[in-house]
Amino acid sequence: MSATFSSLRYVNYRIWFAAALVANVGTWMQRIGQDWIVLTDLTHNSGTAVGFVTALQFLPFLLLSPWAGVLADRLPRRKLLMATQGGMGVLALVLGALTLSGAVELWHVYVLALALGVVSALDGPVRQTFVAEMVPADRLSNAVGLNSASFNAARLIGPGVAGLLIAAVGAGWVFLINGVTFAATIAALACMRVRELRTLPQAPRAKGQIREAVRYVRGRSDIVVIMVVMAVVSTFGLNFQLTSAMMARVEFGKGAGEYGVLGSVLAIGSLTGALLAARRDRPRVRLVIGAGFAFAIATAANALMPSYYSYMLLCIPVGLASLTMMTAANTTLQMSTDPVMRGRVMALYMMVFQGATPIGSPIVGWVGEAFGPRWAILIGSIATFLVCAAASVWAIRRWHLQVRYRVRQRPHLEVVYLDQRTPVAAAREEVRAELARDDAQKLTTVA
Repeated sequence: MSATFSSLRYVNYRIWFAAALVANVGTWMQRIGQDWIVLTDLTHNSGTAVGFVTALQFLPFLLLSPWAGVLADRLPRRKLLMATQGGMGVLALVLGALTLSGAVELWHVYVLALALGVVSALDGPVRQTFVAEMVPADRLSNAVGLNSASFNAARLIGPGVAGLLIAAVGAGWVFLINGVTFAATIAALACMRVRELRTLPQAPRAKGQIREAVRYVRGRSDIVVIMVVMAVVSTFGLNFQLTSAMMARVEFGKGAGEYGVLGSVLAIGSLTGALLAARRDRPRVRLVIGAGFAFAIATAANALMPSYYSYMLLCIPVGLASLTMMTAANTTLQMSTDPVMRGRVMALYMMVFQGATPIGSPIVGWVGEAFGPRWAILIGSIATFLVCAAASVWAIRRWHLQVRYRVRQRPHLEVVYLDQRTPVAAAREEVRAELARDDAQKLTTVA
């Protein structure tokens, strides 16, 4: 089997991959349908309303993620996933029923978006860490990359199908189909070979577990850099649903079908990035920052395209750069974090990554309404470039790096650690030193 798909040799992961692909297609269909009915049926092209719906959907990540991470580290992950996936399915069916009956109002979408956000916040950390139970540790990077490939293969299919279905039969059927797809994930979890799962260590019930995770992250400068970069990018740059809807509808005067096609074309680049990520043994912090620079350049060019078709074409490098950045961040965190702490660390990461959306979406939506859809994209390009530049300068000084550009043979950037320590090794020493100081302080207090 090709190295790109090596994780598929494990039965449990193969079952999960197939079911997740089906559910992801439904999820992308619902995202397109939800934004489209808010933009066209429930408001008059209001980017602010779309941004507010997105904000409500991701607000629970900001509020609940730390506790969700504790649950992910304490409870059986497979059973917890079955519960959260079922909850998402029920909410999709409710929205579908309201839409088909003609009773749906804007406040219904707001409430259901918030409820979906609550369930998704509980689902996120356990879904991220459950991957490590299905494959060996040396295949974790490949499995994370294939998860992203599944998500973006669905993005390739879902938006286009959603656009056609909305035009043909309306958005209500899109929501109902999404609700049914979650049954595939629940069935897959039920059919897994439980004995073959590689159960991660579970954290015992104790006080201060969230504080312990915060202290762990604070002592890991490499994790802090990733979280800061991804928080800024997520706030201002990763608002594709909103910006694509506004560009298609307002800037180019297109309909639901053309809007859906933009999501599918974006997924071509994302899927390519995911497959490349699956071949990468161990991504590093510098890949996150480098992909961030590429994302800033690609989105700036995308925003300046004069026609719908040139804009659509530039969505491919945008998808490639964004997916490379997100997958590198996710895999680097999972592979460098202690297993007993992984759920809480990933929850904190999702809090700053997904939880930044409620802050950014209304701002980006307002910018799009006040200054035009192009500026809604450019604000993300500028913010991404600035945070990546600041992270690069900080890393060079803090980790004693030397960056060189080589032009002979294969041109590339070469990063040299002058003190012979990688950022992960240096950060782990920082954590050990901080824990030692805390222990010494406790002993002094007791004495």
